[in-house]
Amino acid sequence: MQAKDGSDKQSGRTFTEAGRRVQIVEAAIEVVAEHGLPNTSFAKIAQVAGLSSTGMISYHFRGKNDLIRAVADEIVRVNTEFVVAKLEHEAGYTATLRAYFAANLALLDEYPKHQRALASIIANARPGDPQVVSLIEQVAEIARGQEDWLRKGQRAGAFRAFDPAIMALAIRSARDAAVARAGDEPGFDTAACTRELADLFERATRKES
Repeated sequence: MQAKDGSDKQSGRTFTEAGRRVQIVEAAIEVVAEHGLPNTSFAKIAQVAGLSSTGMISYHFRGKNDLIRAVADEIVRVNTEFVVAKLEHEAGYTATLRAYFAANLALLDEYPKHQRALASIIANARPGDPQVVSLIEQVAEIARGQEDWLRKGQRAGAFRAFDPAIMALAIRSARDAAVARAGDEPGFDTAACTRELADLFERATRKES
């Protein structure tokens, strides 16, 4: 809700402050993607963001962990919205399942820096880091949504009987492995990988006639 002074009552920030946070997070994504999380510093982020000093970053974030958590949250948000938008017009459970892999691999073309940054954050994460806790919570929420969707597909007669939690885990694991390989391997055939995974999980979930 917007207050008369132009602030956001929910966050307590003015639009100017909210815009500055977005600017810093976007710059941090670029720096992490290019240099890796261990080599990411406020100085590099300030330079990319065009800020006069690192103090402007410290004003908005309590430290590097706080900023990286915001970065991870933003990447997950962008990824989720992108995939959901790709799937919402698909008709039928099987078609949506197949499109899921194409949408996730398309992230590499649309948001390559986001995916490299997220991979570096995960690779260098330590137990207890705020960004790790945040990612675990968000992955768990996504997993619950996928499990519910698979159950609905079973009730609709589109899928065979299986454990939705295990199938959702297998789907996410295959997706993560494909995205990681596509990001690391020059010339990776994204289209062929998408078809193979789509065929594999269509067979794995198909209800026998």
